[in-house]
Amino acid sequence: MDEILEVCYREHLEEDIIFCIAKRRNISNEEAMKIYYGSMLADKIHEGKYGIQYLDCENLADILEKEIDANKGNICCLMFPLRLTADY
Repeated sequence: MDEILEVCYREHLEEDIIFCIAKRRNISNEEAMKIYYGSMLADKIHEGKYGIQYLDCENLADILEKEIDANKGNICCLMFPLRLTADY
């Protein structure tokens, strides 16, 4: 039961982060979703590393924006991460 609640919580959190990034960056939800799921933040939240999934979605969006800005010259690595394109 706890695992089911944890998955639901994480999914809702991910939606909130995606919507927040889309609004802040004035991009579509689909673009924001590609960026989020290609980020290291998404991996950390999925793995539950350091309890990061319990931070507020606004704080997590701030962290993701820092990651986006740090990879600005290589934005495609966030939109099309190697782990998703390794089969090509």
